[in-house]
Amino acid sequence: MSRIAPVFRALQAQGRKALIPYVTAGDPYADATVDIMLAMAEAGADVIELGVPFSDPMADGPVIQRAAERALAKGVGMTQVLDYVRGFRTRNDTTPVVLMGYANPIERYGIERFVADAKQAGVDGVLVVDYPPEECEAFAATLRAAAMDPIFLLAPTSTEQRMKDVGRVASGYVYYVSLKGVTGAGHLDTAAVAEMVPRIRAHVKMPVGVGFGIRDAESAKAVGAVSDAVVIGTAIVQLLETQTRDNVASAGGRFIAGIRSALDTLEGVQR
Repeated sequence: MSRIAPVFRALQAQGRKALIPYVTAGDPYADATVDIMLAMAEAGADVIELGVPFSDPMADGPVIQRAAERALAKGVGMTQVLDYVRGFRTRNDTTPVVLMGYANPIERYGIERFVADAKQAGVDGVLVVDYPPEECEAFAATLRAAAMDPIFLLAPTSTEQRMKDVGRVASGYVYYVSLKGVTGAGHLDTAAVAEMVPRIRAHVKMPVGVGFGIRDAESAKAVGAVSDAVVIGTAIVQLLETQTRDNVASAGGRFIAGIRSALDTLEGVQR
């Protein structure tokens, strides 16, 4: 078992919602990623999604595309990403880490090698944007055998069959993409999210996190009221890219602390 399920069980017992920030590994400074992760965990992040830089991040908008380009220009690849996780684990052995990215870097690294090295580094889950559940049951089983969770995306366009497929293959949590389009795009429709989450729960017997379009405490609270977890990426990456090396980690921590405080005002909200 990974660290993810116990974290969600503890939060549910407390009537609290999970906060899951996303950052791109190696951005905006190659030597700051571990510091940023530690600061966010200290500030109240329950799970950290660490983006694996890729040259063609098709689901990501311009902010995260730029972050990936900056990281790649610094020579950050899968080897360095796993090194960041190892560095994080030397000081934090409790906060789950999920690698989020695309199939190409994993397949270039070698799937068996990736699973072994990710397990050794301390990774808890893997979300591969372009691995649909019906095509990667073997990969998902390999991850689970190594005590890591295969995590999948669902979207407003997902069919009932896709939800069933995800419910069969996934573990840890599922990530509902609340908007059509790429990260950072569009306007968050919380009413539509509130309508969709119960449909997902009919097929997926694990926590449902919601991301895309969540930028501040107000939108985080609105989504947290109807889901199990709030995922924030673009807003954090956009903040971090404006910071100096000396204050980038503290800026990330302050942002997370504000979101955490807002979500905790939802304590006791019933699912």
